[in-house]
Amino acid sequence: MPECWDGEHDIDTPYGLLHVVIRGSPKGNRPAILTYHDVGLNHKLCFNTFFNFEDMQEITKHFVVCHVDAPGQQVGASQFPQGYQFPSMEQLAAMLPSVVQHFGFKYVIGIGVGAGAYVLAKFALIFPDLVEGLVLMNIDPNGKGWIDWAATKLSGLTSTLPDTVLSHLFSQEELVSNTELVQSYRQQIGNVVNQANLQLFWNMYNSRRDLDINRPGTVPNAKTLRCPVMLVVGDNAPAEDGVVDCNSKLDPTTTTFLKMADSGGLPQVTQAPIKVSACPFLQPGKLTEAFKYFLQGMGYIAHLKDRRLSGGAVPSASMTRLTHSRTASLTSAGSVDGSRPQACTHSESSEGLGQVNHTMEVSC
Repeated sequence: MPECWDGEHDIDTPYGLLHVVIRGSPKGNRPAILTYHDVGLNHKLCFNTFFNFEDMQEITKHFVVCHVDAPGQQVGASQFPQGYQFPSMEQLAAMLPSVVQHFGFKYVIGIGVGAGAYVLAKFALIFPDLVEGLVLMNIDPNGKGWIDWAATKLSGLTSTLPDTVLSHLFSQEELVSNTELVQSYRQQIGNVVNQANLQLFWNMYNSRRDLDINRPGTVPNAKTLRCPVMLVVGDNAPAEDGVVDCNSKLDPTTTTFLKMADSGGLPQVTQAPIKVSACPFLQPGKLTEAFKYFLQGMGYIAHLKDRRLSGGAVPSASMTRLTHSRTASLTSAGSVDGSRPQACTHSESSEGLGQVNHTMEVSC
């Protein structure tokens, strides 16, 4: 266990070095929040907006945060030598226990986006005892078929790498509109991330295999994620079909599906468009609110400070709901001493007692 937690670390793993950034220090026996970014990004491009959001900082002060950069994707990374074999998606997942062990974490709550969500899901399947819960944004649990593979190859011949990656990150509407956010990410993907290293990660992600998960009871000896899971996708996002398919393969009693309106391809960074500017949340705010409920459902943080109310600590049951109707918040008696709680991730429907609704439609 390192003497100094905060800052950057390079961790030895069976498949090479991993660049890791730690924020905060361990809080008792509470799990660490471990993030993994999407292809084309790094932890800064993927998560800075979300984790710098004021309400999110109110959450993270209760946890140590561990940001993981995929090999060679961090800012200032050196280009891999000729002939370097980039780790497979399974190997990327198998690198994470070295991080957990290095920092002495007992278990983690993972937050992953796109390729990072796939890596964390694979990590949870291989090492279920190390994962307390997962927030998976824009996950596609399926490998690419021959048609998809050929289309990706053709796109690589006719488009620049940043533009090819942008079509994975953003909705078609966002790309056509060429929003300021898209322009910013096009520039940063081209200038901040080493292009040769990115190409290797992109190729490996597009060579991924199916996660091989099935809803319990649908096939003999079905394998699925054992921990509570919150699936997140923006409406009309490129990953929408993949996330819907993933939801159909997970245990409905421990899975919440959060579909965010007006959020585009990257719900953790997208600002609310002008047509919903009267909404009290930006998109990172909506996601933060959902993450609060997710943690409460797992038994963490019984009382949260809500700056939109009195500014003091308020019981979880009185937190503002994400939707106008149909779905109530995820609530549970909280664990404030850091002990591992019993997970409880059911959400209630306002249309009748005893009816369970695991899909949230978030809109203003």
